Amino acid sequence: MAVKGLGQLDQEYDGSNLRIGILHARWNKKIIEALVEGAKARLLELNVKPENIVIETVPGSFELPYGTKRFLEREAKKGKPLDAVIPIGVLIKGSTMHFEYICDSVTQQLMKLNFQLNIPVIFGVLTCLTDEQAEARAGLIEGKMHNHGEDWGAAAVEMATKFE
Repeated sequence: MAVKGLGQLDQEYDGSNLRIGILHARWNKKIIEALVEGAKARLLELNVKPENIVIETVPGSFELPYGTKRFLEREAKKGKPLDAVIPIGVLIKGSTMHFEYICDSVTQQLMKLNFQLNIPVIFGVLTCLTDEQAEARAGLIEGKMHNHGEDWGAAAVEMATKFE
């Protein structure tokens, strides 16, 4: 069982001056909605203003890396750059190799975006073997696990403020 949260923090982080993007896939809607709400709730707890939480969608997890890049570019072009982005997706193993290819590709490309774009890109993609694992990690099964979206929201605020 995973430990809740990000471990012991070195300080309190304040997101009141941040603009955070959440880009989510639309596959596995019930799980995605819970994760987005968890991230959003944590951002609000850390003083990110509601109007500074920008939410956008893409079809699936495979589209998250390209969507993240274009999302950041679009917001910057509008003169409202994001300080961090949380791409959220859910991949659940099926009976083919599709799962492995998508997990590896999405993970590698999201990691690269941190360095290419010089902005925190938080890894908000669940890679689960079963629906039950995904539901537990989205906080949908009481007493089983916590909503990982909360961790991603906290990580976005920490990373955007710690190294500014």
